[in-house]
Amino acid sequence: MSVFNAPSRRQIDIGLAFLRVVVGAIFVAHGGQKLFVFGFDGVAGAFGQMGIPMAGIIGPFVALVEFFGGLALVTGLLTRIASLGLLSTMVVAILKVHLPNGFFAPTGIEFPLSLLGSTAMIALTGAGSLSLDGIIARRVSKKTVQPKRVELRKAA
Repeated sequence: MSVFNAPSRRQIDIGLAFLRVVVGAIFVAHGGQKLFVFGFDGVAGAFGQMGIPMAGIIGPFVALVEFFGGLALVTGLLTRIASLGLLSTMVVAILKVHLPNGFFAPTGIEFPLSLLGSTAMIALTGAGSLSLDGIIARRVSKKTVQPKRVELRKAA
C-alpha cells in the first residue's frame, strides 16, 4: 500500500464506520448527560444563562438531537439527516457559546469545530456500506425492477 494511492472502497467504508462510531459516541455521551444528568429543566436553565433564545424549547431539543443523532451515527441509520441536525447544533454552539472564548479547549471553538467538521464529512459522504443505511440501500437496489432492454429492428 502506497501513501499516494487512492483508497479502496473498502478502506473508505472502514474509515467512515470508524468516524461515525467515534463521533456518534461523543454525541450520545453529551446528549445523555443533558437528558439523564441535568434533565430538561437543567439544560433549559443552562441554555438560558448562555443567552440562547427560547431556552426551554431549544435546550431539550438539542439534548434529544445529540442523543438520538449520536445513536443514528453509531448505527448508520438516517445518517445524513442526523449529521445535518448535529452539524446545526455545533454551528450554534460555536457562534453563541464558544467563539468569544477563542480557539483552544476547554472553552474555545477547538472541540465543537472538530465535531462540526466530522459531521459535515458524514453528511456529505453518507454512512458507507458498513451501516444500516448501506444494508437498506443494497436491499432496495435488489428489489428494484430493471427495465427490459428493447431492441429496435431494422425494417427489411
